[in-house]
Amino acid sequence: MAHTESWSGKINRRLLKKQRIIDVAAGREKADLVLKNATYVDVFSGCLATDDIAVAEGLIVGQGKYEGNIEVDMTGKIVCPGFIDAHIHLESSLVAPREFAKAVLPHGTTAVITDPHEITNVMGTDGIDYMLEASEGLPLDVLFMIPSCVPASPMDESGANLDYRDIDSFFDHPRVLGLGEMMDFPGVIRGDSVPVSKIVASQSHHKKIDGHAPGIRDNDLNAYVAAGVYSDHECADMEDALEKIRRGQYIMIREGTAAKNLEALMGLLNEQYYSRCMFCTDDKHPSDLLEKGHMDYICRKAVSLGADPIRVVQTACYHAARYFLLNNRGAIAPGYLADFAVLDNLKDFNVQQVYKRGKLICQNGQIIDIPESKITPRLAEEAEHTFHVAHMTSRDFAEWRPRGVIGMVPGQIVTQDCGYAEEVDVQTDTLKMAVVERHRNTRHIGIGYLRGYGLKQGAVATSVAHDSHNIIVVAANDEDMALAVNTITQNSGGIVVVNDGKVLAQLPLEIAGLMSNLPLTEVNELLEKAKAAAHELGVGDEIDPFMTLSFMSLPVIPTLRLTTRGVMDVATQKYI
Repeated sequence: MAHTESWSGKINRRLLKKQRIIDVAAGREKADLVLKNATYVDVFSGCLATDDIAVAEGLIVGQGKYEGNIEVDMTGKIVCPGFIDAHIHLESSLVAPREFAKAVLPHGTTAVITDPHEITNVMGTDGIDYMLEASEGLPLDVLFMIPSCVPASPMDESGANLDYRDIDSFFDHPRVLGLGEMMDFPGVIRGDSVPVSKIVASQSHHKKIDGHAPGIRDNDLNAYVAAGVYSDHECADMEDALEKIRRGQYIMIREGTAAKNLEALMGLLNEQYYSRCMFCTDDKHPSDLLEKGHMDYICRKAVSLGADPIRVVQTACYHAARYFLLNNRGAIAPGYLADFAVLDNLKDFNVQQVYKRGKLICQNGQIIDIPESKITPRLAEEAEHTFHVAHMTSRDFAEWRPRGVIGMVPGQIVTQDCGYAEEVDVQTDTLKMAVVERHRNTRHIGIGYLRGYGLKQGAVATSVAHDSHNIIVVAANDEDMALAVNTITQNSGGIVVVNDGKVLAQLPLEIAGLMSNLPLTEVNELLEKAKAAAHELGVGDEIDPFMTLSFMSLPVIPTLRLTTRGVMDVATQKYI
């Protein structure tokens, strides 16, 4: 029989651990680790301090003069608390959580708060379970906000439709911090029962609720905040941010791959406002992680734009910890987790070492050890079989009546209404676009036209299509359109570029059609080859072929979008 520790045994073990922590802190016993002569960022006083930092049982136990079983001289270096990404969708990295952890840990990130609404739109609550299991036991703390809008809009077809009863039990999980970004801000403002009941469920567990409400003002904003929404990461200008700060919201300054708001919001990083701010990425694609970094990149950029480096570090760790009530993270002080990012200086933010709970896990960009993920076989099997789509032919995409034309706006994810078209015309950059329902084999296919993409021949398709993640494809002809969709279905998801009946490049994303089991470097290599193939077919050099497509089906961003039922006007929530 397996031995089960008694309650009194647990208490006794914890008592002994606590007594040892006290003994080490008091100097009666050697520490497990001492960072000698460490100049560190004191996030409480907002200055640099120099002392020995003692660690025992994974915790910082004191600053002063200490001896340790392991002693590391930190002379000439800067020790920061581990960085915290306040809002990210791990699926955006296109790799499994373990590979994501391997990518961000060397950059000093020791905790992320993720909203798994991408995979949840595909797998329902099993998607949440999958991500919880895939991130369990990693040296990166992966903490969760439970998706609030699955699907993002009733106009869309996703793999699940969740109400408050479906998500309520997750709030008891020790790594769940609250309710993820409440994108249905019109529903909250109206007092609709579906979004409001989810807010009530989160609050009944004393959890946070994150916001997503670009540009709302006045009484609408009052209603949204009064409902219990505590933060926002969608601010693109100071006016929007200050409106929300004045009403008590925290602002997540976002600098990711798709949306870059740091420069526009630099005015928040002053003495008056910075304590109400934290940093987030929202999404981070493979090339960004490999070439720029993660939270260290945001810190480096903020300092280069004139921000005070101490405030930058506070914003990158302590403020997120305080907002999410992570009371033992984000600072260097007794009782806090021994999570450190060791830098060469506070200008370049080059991360030389990373410690997690007092263990050295990264040295000069190299991961020392990271365990394999253990996922329940049923969930692993389900995640790799999420496509239910019949074989397509060119006839499935034939069209004999005018359809709405979605006009791209350079450098933005908003779109324009460009009227109607009846056929492809590459001379005017008018291409056929389709969204194919892939969760239940309904054979629903929404057809429209796209202008501003630049494709001259062939087809480009992806199963990363926010937020319901059906297959979205844009093409110059129906035959290549069908081949692209069939190839993605055969691969159980991913990205593909085809021309003249041939597959030119592809990146399989076999985990729910969103992520790959391959290493990040291999995923990036395949992704860059696919981008190059798309550009050779005419897609503009300034356009990310796949990220651009992925937002063309998101029915909560104006003006026009394409869903499985056709082109819709986001403002009126009607098909055109």
